Amino acid sequence: MTEADAAELRERGRKLFAGNVEFIWAAAKIDGLPPMGPTEIAFAGRSNVGKSSLLNALTGRKALARTSNTPGRTQQLNFFAVGIPGEEILRLVDMPGYGFASASKEKISSWTKLMHAYLRGRSSLARVYVLVDGRHGLKPPDLEMFDLLDSSAMSYQVILTKKDECKKSDIQARVDGVLEGLARRPAAHPEVIFTSSETGEGIAEFQEGIARLLSERGVLG
Repeated sequence: MTEADAAELRERGRKLFAGNVEFIWAAAKIDGLPPMGPTEIAFAGRSNVGKSSLLNALTGRKALARTSNTPGRTQQLNFFAVGIPGEEILRLVDMPGYGFASASKEKISSWTKLMHAYLRGRSSLARVYVLVDGRHGLKPPDLEMFDLLDSSAMSYQVILTKKDECKKSDIQARVDGVLEGLARRPAAHPEVIFTSSETGEGIAEFQEGIARLLSERGVLG
C-alpha cells in the first residue's frame, strides 16, 4: 500500500467516526440480539483494560460507552450504530469484560456463554478487536480468548491500551511480545496497534485499520 492510499484510508476512517454514532441495542441473552444487518466489529478485553475509554476515543465522544472504576460494569452486548439512522455503515459491539469482574460466578458464566454464542453464530461479525493492557502484555485470560476466537475461526486483532502509562523503554517489547504470542494463531491479524485514550496516540491508525477492513469487504467504496 502506498502512502497516498494509507492517507486516504486514514481520512475515511476519521470521517466515518466523525459522523453519527449512537447506542441502539443491548442484549443480555443470545435470543435478544438485534437482527443482523450492517457489518459488525466487536471489542473484547479484560475487565480493567480501558475498553469503554477506547471506544469513546475512537468515536470522538466523551460518553458513548460508560466508563467506571469498577471492572466488569459492561454486563451485556451493547450495540452502537455508525452512520445516519436507517443507513448504518457499521455497528460497534461492546462485549462484557473477561477475567476479573466484580460479579457472581453465575453472572460471569452467563456473560461467557453469551460471548461464545455470539462469536460462533454471527455472520455479520467481521472482526474482534482484543484489547490488551499495554503495561502488562498478554495474560492467561487473553490467551483463553485467543483460543476461543481461533476455534471459532473468527478474525481478530490485538489493540494495546494505556500507552501513556507504559515506560517508553518497554513499548517495543510489549508489541514484540504480543506478535510472538500471535505468530502461530490462525485467526490472528498480524498487526498490533498501541493506543492511548488519554493522549489519542494510535487512534487515527486504529480508525485507518477499520476503514481498510471495511474497504476490503466492499462497505466503504
